[in-house]
Amino acid sequence: MQQWKRFAFGFVLATLGLAATARADDYTSLPRKETLIVENPEGTIKNPGWFNIWVNGGGGVSTGLQQLTMDTLWYIDPEQGLGGASWDNSLAADKPQYNADFTEMTVKLRKGLFWSDGVEFTADDVVYTVKTQMDHPGMVWSAAFSVQVASVEATDPQTVVFKLKKPNSRFHALFTVRWNGAWIMPKHVFEKVEDPLRYDFANPVSLGAYKLKSYDPQGKWYTWEKRDDWQRTSLARFGEPAPKYVTYTDPGPPDKRTIAQLEHNLDIIHDNTPEGMFTLKEKSKTIDTWFPGFPFAHPDPTLPAVIFNTQNPPFDNADVRWALALLIDIKAVDMASYRGAATLSALGVPPTAATMKDYQAPMQDWLKDFEIDTGKSKIKPYDPTIGQQIADILRKQPKFKDQIPTDPAAISGAFGYGWWKPDPKAAGELLEKAGFKKSGGKWLTPDGQPFKIRMTVEGDTRSVFTRAGTLIAQQWAAFGIDAKAVPAAKLWQTALQPGDFQVAIAWSVETWGGDPDLSFFLDSWHSQFVAKKGEVQPPRNWQRWSNPELDKIIESIRGISADDPKGMELGKDYLKLVAREMPTIPLMSYNVFTSMDTTYWTGYPTIADPYTDPVPNWANSRLMMVKLKPAQPK
Repeated sequence: MQQWKRFAFGFVLATLGLAATARADDYTSLPRKETLIVENPEGTIKNPGWFNIWVNGGGGVSTGLQQLTMDTLWYIDPEQGLGGASWDNSLAADKPQYNADFTEMTVKLRKGLFWSDGVEFTADDVVYTVKTQMDHPGMVWSAAFSVQVASVEATDPQTVVFKLKKPNSRFHALFTVRWNGAWIMPKHVFEKVEDPLRYDFANPVSLGAYKLKSYDPQGKWYTWEKRDDWQRTSLARFGEPAPKYVTYTDPGPPDKRTIAQLEHNLDIIHDNTPEGMFTLKEKSKTIDTWFPGFPFAHPDPTLPAVIFNTQNPPFDNADVRWALALLIDIKAVDMASYRGAATLSALGVPPTAATMKDYQAPMQDWLKDFEIDTGKSKIKPYDPTIGQQIADILRKQPKFKDQIPTDPAAISGAFGYGWWKPDPKAAGELLEKAGFKKSGGKWLTPDGQPFKIRMTVEGDTRSVFTRAGTLIAQQWAAFGIDAKAVPAAKLWQTALQPGDFQVAIAWSVETWGGDPDLSFFLDSWHSQFVAKKGEVQPPRNWQRWSNPELDKIIESIRGISADDPKGMELGKDYLKLVAREMPTIPLMSYNVFTSMDTTYWTGYPTIADPYTDPVPNWANSRLMMVKLKPAQPK
């Protein structure tokens, strides 16, 4: 306990700017052996008292709010899931039931679940959630519900019936948590509110196994306490959560996160730098990671990419987008960002184990034959050997040489199959085809203005992306483009959602994880969800790209069941389309350097026991609470 107190004054109070002594409700005053301390990757929350997760009001989401207090109908885990079942009927008692043409979905709900204030959860809460958001444009799921739902009603306290405007066999995805989902609202609370868009939900009523205990008014940390009646929540099916308290905190930049974990006062680092991870593995004997050896990190089912705002010229032109892709030296970007610990993807799908088998490997021949017409020549831009080249580079480093695979299949799995060859000559021809000219070593747009690109990156929040974006901007600048990387605080909220960017490093592709069905993100790319210029974009299609061919693919997927083999063929049609059009430039897997200290808690998810994703801002991380065990007696 003394070590915890010393660190509280030395690190937490100094770096997080708390008061000189711990307040009674400060998380540093809680019993350390009963408290799980987790990094909140959102950092310091701008509007810390805002808990209305159904409205973007500047409050946090990964503060524990979505992980510990929210719930919805289903969960699908990106990993194995508890008991080996990645699908989980959460508030729902069974899987969704569709009629023959997928225009109606019926949901049966569990009995005996209660909100933290003692009110029973019923079908009325689900109906209220949908109708309220449809009636209030600006709420998070308003657009998705409005364009799809013709009507919704509770036919009894445990049954909800949705009638859809058009066939959609994937409508249930809105209520199926992967990272988050359409969380259910407490009707008995919100129906008393005059305007749900302005209501802060300052004392959040919980449907999960934890409730709010306290939070820092400066937005640095949030502490949640296990409910006395945790048995009356959906999580109770898996057992009792072990931590009595869970704190989500902003531990500062990577070096301070590393120090905090070395001092055993930060149980889970959400994402470190590669260098920070290497330091932890070298200096600590109590650190668990997803892979015990290189590359250590967990591969997220997301796809970091160069995202173009296609509503802004000249990025509405595929020739310009392709020219910029052919100026990227991906080996240099990989080494600069991940130090080689990433898996490349030329295709618009994350290179997870499942998609490697279902999409990446089967499409290698297509990629090798793929051609681009520059206006002056035809080129085959794909190089299938780049993954092997990166492995060769890493094998020359003494620290890693014995950890780098030599088997070609293992190399492809670890580093990817291939990527696009740098081709400045073809890039110049494509820009000229689009009406650009080069003068005095500098490229000019078709109207004679300097070609300027501002690459928006996240700064220290996601340093691997910042390094990647900075190097890509430098590669473009070396070609004569006025390109610079510009950091943005809260990139997702301040740039991607309102469309206030030209080009950014982020992701708009997110798969389920262990399933070949691409509808999770693909449905949100339909043109019906593209916001008008200047308006807030609904989730995922941050590039604001629309294409009639893509709409036809999406509509075909909506008309078949999730397990129909035709879905994979339609997925390949999508991948060929985005390879031709390049609305984003796929880069590599998002390998998350999550590390977990075993001084106070054991039972974290790893590749040896992959019951869930270890990254703690995922809502699925609630499963950790029932798997963790105290490492020390109370």
